[in-house]
Amino acid sequence: MQISLVGLNHRSAPVTVREMAAIRTQKLRDSLESLRSYVSYGVILSTCNRTEVYTTSADSQGTTVGINFLQKYLDIPHHTLHLYTYMLEGKAAVEHLFRVTCGLDSMIIGEYEVLGQVRQTLEVAEEAEMVSLPLRHLFQSAIRAGRKVREETEISKNALSVSSVAIELAAGDIGDLANCQMLVIGAGEAGRLAARAAKERGMSRIGVVSRTLERAAGLATELGGLPISMSNLAEELTTCDLVVACADAPHHLLDVSTLKTAMRHRPQVPLVIIDIAVPRNVTPAVAQINNVFLYNIDDLTSISEQNRKQREGEIEKAGEIIAFEVKEFFAWWQDLEVRPVVAALMKKAEEIRRSHLNRTLKKLPPLSEDEQYNLEMMTRAIIAKILKEPLHSLKANGRHNLGYAEMVRELFQLDVEKRK
Repeated sequence: MQISLVGLNHRSAPVTVREMAAIRTQKLRDSLESLRSYVSYGVILSTCNRTEVYTTSADSQGTTVGINFLQKYLDIPHHTLHLYTYMLEGKAAVEHLFRVTCGLDSMIIGEYEVLGQVRQTLEVAEEAEMVSLPLRHLFQSAIRAGRKVREETEISKNALSVSSVAIELAAGDIGDLANCQMLVIGAGEAGRLAARAAKERGMSRIGVVSRTLERAAGLATELGGLPISMSNLAEELTTCDLVVACADAPHHLLDVSTLKTAMRHRPQVPLVIIDIAVPRNVTPAVAQINNVFLYNIDDLTSISEQNRKQREGEIEKAGEIIAFEVKEFFAWWQDLEVRPVVAALMKKAEEIRRSHLNRTLKKLPPLSEDEQYNLEMMTRAIIAKILKEPLHSLKANGRHNLGYAEMVRELFQLDVEKRK
């Protein structure tokens, strides 16, 4: 059994490619159903900065399966995928997921959001019945490691998020936010974090736009902001100083025409737009409009790099925890690999013993119950004695060499029960 990973993230691909590969939350169940036609078991992790497909298979074709699925399901050209994706198997794939869940592979080191995203990803895959025992244990182990890193290190102390970094970037352009007006497009977790970060910096007025006024009102009430209908979006653009766009939408919500109309009412007043959504909420050409300053999620790199340097000591501590948890996972995994072979070997030996004992009993004169019992115990003892060393060797070597169990299976021609 092999664990495979195919993915792309903020390090391997620009936002123009990541948004092509992004799978919206509402589409995750559908994507798993599509993945089922390629492989029996798999989990898809899709966030603003990554799309990754984890699978288990009996051979080494997992990465090929992952690439083929992404290409067909997302309709991304083959050469583009190969240019920007990474393909990992075995220990490398496991270590990668642990680093992701612990916040070490994020744009913002130590961010909390990814832990919840990994947990939700597993839940959706469970509901779709796409999770095998190894995948379930892998993701649960990674989630446990993520909690442990955050509890035992200070990597998440005063942790930033993509949303809070967006506000920091805006403050660098605008200056004092106390007299500014902000518009948040999207009432999800990213919108909540952005609004909270802006409020902490003294933002005077925060408007929230969402698909429904009810969703916008929920976040606005929580943060003392104003709910705004999507139909009034263009009007709000004429007075706000900062827009943070982070809605989970399949298409652009702000285009050139809308922004040009808004800027006619404020030709001398700059408008800063930070689009941290993937796929992007704002048409890139908006950046060409005079006095409009547009940033996307990849423009947060400089601030995120400063954050990484500040947490270098904690990254090393987190790495030690990850190394231990990965070792624990593989101890479990290797036991899992060996267990069916052990069971199959014992079953085959018992079948041979019983078959020959029954055949011998038929040839002997009638035996007493005590005689039959003694014969039964003697044959069992012989089998146990013969198998003692092979079983000990199988368990010991199988934990360090996954090919050892397969060699035993072939040597004894064992019918090993397949695991899910």
